[in-house]
Amino acid sequence: MDFSLSQEQQMLIDTLKTMAKRENFKELASNIDATGEFPRHLMKKYGDMGLLGMTLSTEYGGGGRPAIDAILAIEELAKFSPIIAGPVFESNVGPVKVIDLFGTEEQKNSIIPGVCKGEYSVSVCMTEPGAGSDLTALSTNVREDGDHYILNGRKAFITGGGEASHYLVYVRFGDIPGYKGIGAIIVEEGMPGFSFGKQEEYMGLRGMPSCDLIFEDVHIPKENVVVKPGDFKNLMLTFDIERCGNAAMCLGVAGGALEEAKAYAQERQAFGRPICEFQAIQFMIVDMAMNLDAARLLVYRAATGAGQGLPSIYESAIAKCFANEMVMDVTNRAMEVFGGYGYSKEFPVERMLRDGRAWRTAGGTMQMLRITIASLIFGRRFNQRKD
Repeated sequence: MDFSLSQEQQMLIDTLKTMAKRENFKELASNIDATGEFPRHLMKKYGDMGLLGMTLSTEYGGGGRPAIDAILAIEELAKFSPIIAGPVFESNVGPVKVIDLFGTEEQKNSIIPGVCKGEYSVSVCMTEPGAGSDLTALSTNVREDGDHYILNGRKAFITGGGEASHYLVYVRFGDIPGYKGIGAIIVEEGMPGFSFGKQEEYMGLRGMPSCDLIFEDVHIPKENVVVKPGDFKNLMLTFDIERCGNAAMCLGVAGGALEEAKAYAQERQAFGRPICEFQAIQFMIVDMAMNLDAARLLVYRAATGAGQGLPSIYESAIAKCFANEMVMDVTNRAMEVFGGYGYSKEFPVERMLRDGRAWRTAGGTMQMLRITIASLIFGRRFNQRKD
């Protein structure tokens, strides 16, 4: 098994490092957190660099590169802020990948080129006020009306809400119960009856748009159906790619915290010498590095499998679960290295801890992931519903 990066992949990382210095991403990350403003100016720059849609099909303007390349880019950018890495995440391992894999030719031609140029963005819409971990309980529904569907319902905590141009909405078709009735449709910004709730204010990930989506008799053309009812498995398979992106965000945040802790440990003086010379500090830094490297291997393994088609559910679930726990451990230790300064907003590690915490909930909770992993280990499903 070859763990070395290709020349092209190393060039990608080096290019992003150069961009980060040129654009002063460290200061930008701090400003985003302070103001809550999404860095829209990055979209065109990323598009011009070929970062947007690098994993999407070449016939629609994508780069046709393997998923691991996007994971590397997300990780490098997330060292500064997940918000800075967000557009690369959404355009490569987000819901646009569902359109790339399962959408019609018309859908691909109308959406993917715009995503690759930074003109469009696609948001995934799954969670509802009464349906989160149990996605099969969702109630947002569509009913046939001639050559249209009538969409009604509400989605909650939708990343990109109010900012994205297109929304991939998981819906129930008619009264078909359970997962067999679930499919996905495209809803475009500005459609009559489609509105947004207030923007959420989270502990971390400030600057990442998120709000409820409200659908009141929205007329959706039938050609906007991406995944038909009964093909629920296709939606969840592509979701495993998104889990790799979630885990890559954790690698980046943890990597940024480790770099900050290393630099501080060499500068901070105590008892007449740098604190990096004390074993207590050395052991914390070593534990941070070991956990980060272990998570990186799991994430890269899952992403490499995704490059060959779709990732293993087992590999992507383990990678996300481990990375979600790792980022909390690493950012917490980084705060300890900084001492009292770690708790101050003058230094970035407190923001990194807040940002790292979010990924444990996004893309599937730790508890539900463990249930998924257990079912794969035992080779049987464990029904969570009360009989």
